Amino acid sequence: MTDALRAQGLGKKYGRRWALTDCSIEVPTGRVVGLVGPNGAGKSTLLNLAVGLLTPTTGSVEVLGGPAGTQMTKIGFVAQDTPTYSRLSISDHLKLGARLNPGWDESIASDRITKLGLDPQQRAGKLSGGQRAQLALTLGIAKRPELLILDEPVASLDPLARREFLQDLMQAVAEQELSVVLSSHLVSDVERSCDYLIVLVDSRVQVSGEIDTLLATHHRLVGPRRDEKSLPADQFVISASHTDRQSTLLIRTDQPILDPAWTVTQLTLEDLVLAYMGRRPTTTEQNGRPLLEVQR
Repeated sequence: MTDALRAQGLGKKYGRRWALTDCSIEVPTGRVVGLVGPNGAGKSTLLNLAVGLLTPTTGSVEVLGGPAGTQMTKIGFVAQDTPTYSRLSISDHLKLGARLNPGWDESIASDRITKLGLDPQQRAGKLSGGQRAQLALTLGIAKRPELLILDEPVASLDPLARREFLQDLMQAVAEQELSVVLSSHLVSDVERSCDYLIVLVDSRVQVSGEIDTLLATHHRLVGPRRDEKSLPADQFVISASHTDRQSTLLIRTDQPILDPAWTVTQLTLEDLVLAYMGRRPTTTEQNGRPLLEVQR
C-alpha cells in the first residue's frame, strides 16, 4: 500500500541553521494522523516540504507515491495561519478554488458555507479567526483531495471554535474517506480527532502507531526501588524515576506484566506523548532493543 507521506533523510537548511535534519517518517493512508512534537521539532517545515512549498536541502519526500509538489490536485493544505485573501469575499474564494482545482466540488463548498451561516459576500478580512479557519478548511475539502494536511489550524482559536472545526473535519473524513495529517501541540485535539500518532522530536520519530495500540502497550509501574536493567527483555523502558525506596517506570511491552511487586496503571495519551517528548534522540540500546524503535 502506498504511504500518504514518506520522508527519507529529509533536511532543510536556512543559511547556517537547520530547521529539519535527517528526518525519516512514514504516514499510512486511510488514517487520521496526529503529528505531535515540541516547538522547533520540524513539524511545519516537514509539512511545507511535503506540499512542495519548500525544496529539501537533503533527502527526499514523497506524497501519495510521487515526489512532493507533483500531486497537488490530490492534496488539500491548511497552513498554520489559515491564510485567506482579506480583500476577497467568501464567494470570490470559492470561485478561485473552482478555477484552480479540476476536481472542485461546488456543492460541498456552498453547502458548508450555508451550514456555517456565513455571508458569501462578506470579505475574508472581516471574518473571525474561527470563520477564517472554516473557510480555509472548506477550500481544502472542496477540492476533494485524497490527503488533507493541516498545520496547527486551530492553535489560535477559542475552545468552541476549535471544537466546531474538528467536528467538521471528522464529518469530512467520514464522508470523503480522506487521509489526514494534523499537526498540533494540543494533545486533546489529537485524542479527539486522530486514530494514529507520530511523535516527532528533533526531526526524529520517537514513536508511531495506532493510538489504541500504543495506549494498550504502555504502562506505568510503581514499586520497590529497582534497577531498570533487571526488567525482563520484553519490557522496554521509556522513562524512569527513583526515590530511596521506590521506582516509577514508564514501559512499553506487548506481554502481560506478571511481577506482583509492581502496581500497574494505564497511561493517558498526554502521559505517553510527554514521556516521549521528554526523551532525547539516541541510538543507545537497552535490554537489546533500540530506544528509537517505532511502533507500527
